[in-house]
Amino acid sequence: MARIKILPEILSNKIAAGEVVERPAAVVKELVENALDAGADRITIDIEKGGRTLVRVADNGCGMGADDALLALERYATSKIDKEADLFAIRTLGFRGEALPSIAAVSRFELITKNAESDVGTAILVSGGKIRKVAQSGAPEGTMISVRQLFFNTPARRKFLKATATEMGHIVDAVMRTSLAWPKVRFVLNHNGRRVKRLSVTDDRSQRVAAVFGIKDSSRLGVIEQNDATCNLTGWVAAVELARATTRGIYTYVNGRFVRDKVLQHALMAGYQGHLMKGRFPLAALFLEVPPDQVDVNVHPAKQEVRFIRQKAIHDTVAAAVAESVLRLSQPRWETSPQELSGNFSRDDPEAPQIAERPFAFARPKNVSSYNEPNFDAVKTDLQAVEPDRWRGVTGDKTRTAQTDLWQIGRFGSLRVIGQLKGTYILCESEKGLVLIDQHAAHERIYYERLKKQVKEGTPQIQQLLVPETVELGYREADAIKGMLPELKATGLDIESFGGNTFVVKGVPTFLEQTATGPLLMEMAEKILVQGASQGLAAIYDTCVKLMACHGALRAGAGLHETQITALLKQLDRCDNPSNCPHGRPTWIEWSKALVEKAFGRRA
Repeated sequence: MARIKILPEILSNKIAAGEVVERPAAVVKELVENALDAGADRITIDIEKGGRTLVRVADNGCGMGADDALLALERYATSKIDKEADLFAIRTLGFRGEALPSIAAVSRFELITKNAESDVGTAILVSGGKIRKVAQSGAPEGTMISVRQLFFNTPARRKFLKATATEMGHIVDAVMRTSLAWPKVRFVLNHNGRRVKRLSVTDDRSQRVAAVFGIKDSSRLGVIEQNDATCNLTGWVAAVELARATTRGIYTYVNGRFVRDKVLQHALMAGYQGHLMKGRFPLAALFLEVPPDQVDVNVHPAKQEVRFIRQKAIHDTVAAAVAESVLRLSQPRWETSPQELSGNFSRDDPEAPQIAERPFAFARPKNVSSYNEPNFDAVKTDLQAVEPDRWRGVTGDKTRTAQTDLWQIGRFGSLRVIGQLKGTYILCESEKGLVLIDQHAAHERIYYERLKKQVKEGTPQIQQLLVPETVELGYREADAIKGMLPELKATGLDIESFGGNTFVVKGVPTFLEQTATGPLLMEMAEKILVQGASQGLAAIYDTCVKLMACHGALRAGAGLHETQITALLKQLDRCDNPSNCPHGRPTWIEWSKALVEKAFGRRA
């Protein structure tokens, strides 16, 4: 008896569905791409229960006649490839001829379509891969596909679907990704009969980019335009301060197709090198156009990976273009020119007067904006009212006895303050040498422990806002924040849902009263999404507290008075773990006198 068998067509279609249809968002992606290939400029997507119950995509594309509609449900049937050479010069989004039969194999599927040549439309009903009905139907020119009860006949796959909000979040992401590459197409997305997104037609792609990024100030977007023999590259990169904690804000396209390509992502990060902290990722949209015969898009079932023939050349072109745009975006924006500062002399003019470096002073530097001015009054008041505790570091605390020689000297408050370097590092003299303290890391630790203590004791210090602030988030981010509102209020963040994806902030912890709430909420939501529920509520809660401490802490460039520095050091003394910020970075380093003398050649 033969052991090798040819699989039945229905079973092979289900196997193909496993490659193409991972979740409802994959169905949306495939159907929207087919609509775009059909020339549609209006696409409406209706979703019910996150795609479990219904995914419907209607378009005004060219549509199909009755014969083509039936053929479209056969495997490897496509209008986009005629000969073998076409495989190496793909010019369309869909081309495999697997999407429709694969989707129909795992759902209750309805296709209604009509082309310009037909007097009447065609309706086809399919259930689990079997055609149940073919009939004429009144329909406008275009195609409407309804996918009901996805995975109804493959329960093993259905049970792996996530919560409705999670699946809907993936669908929103899929639509937004696609819309970036097609600004002249109107997209409408509805969920359970309610409008979720409506993206109008625009001739200016930057408007679509800004809408997807959620950026209203176009000056925070840097334009990329590079055209050479290798490729045609256009795109937009956002200001560094808008960087995120995940790669979800990176959108890369090749010939109009969204891809997750390692070469392009590496080139993007290389362009940002020196501008982003470790663990931060930019907001960016890159659109690469290359000759179809120079890229292979047929290397992944979901068509999200590509292979370039001239890989290194494309990488270098993208990296250089991004670096130039980011550098331009990061330049100072004030209008005073170097000539005005130096009496209109050229920088290279030997007769030009030299501008003296600003000598160190504890007073706030003139070139530090009021945004960075630290509000230290509360810290100073607290410290001046508190008698110094007996330092616990030498006895009774094992974590502190393991610290380096600084702890054998005593408290931070016992250090002699020398000054401040670049408005960022506090310079102190210890018995053994020089101690440098990162004021942001130190202040972050102070706020983190203070907030944790207030939360534990149930005494958060809340500053009610005179004018409540409204913040709008993405669909998935909003859902993440909604689930954390009671916990956030316990920390002093008084936030209420304002309908849809909008929130109103009524109060904040006192140390955040000068901090923009929108970026903080966005970063919290992204961290929650990355961690996931498997990390547990306590871990997610702790992450939010860390982010609040980070956003409220002193920034680099904040000039401090000597009394403010003294207050900071005394407050640091009261921390349980003063040697590290909540994210693990050190708050201080020490250079011994011997090390300094060796650097100056005073000792071997």
